[in-house]
Amino acid sequence: MTAEGFLALCTNIAFAMVLLAIALGFVRLLKGPTLADRVVALDMMSVLIVAFCGVYAILVAEPAFLDVLLVIALIGFLATVALARYAERRAEGEGRNQERQDD
Repeated sequence: MTAEGFLALCTNIAFAMVLLAIALGFVRLLKGPTLADRVVALDMMSVLIVAFCGVYAILVAEPAFLDVLLVIALIGFLATVALARYAERRAEGEGRNQERQDD
């Protein structure tokens, strides 16, 4: 097996594994019983999309895709922070409502 053939085989396997993981993450995003499960699934999917872009950049030997990878990673991070803040405020609001009902 040549080096090019081995690289092609590895990238194909990586694509299959990343796509399978994205599909499983999407299932968790839809079925997640709590908001925290959905936030973690969304964060995992953003990391997997970054991995997909990285594998594609290796496959086509084009470093310009690494810029796309970096932008997607930053957007995913900001989305995770925003959703975490939303979940925290939501939990605080529910706590205040519970205290009012107890009084």
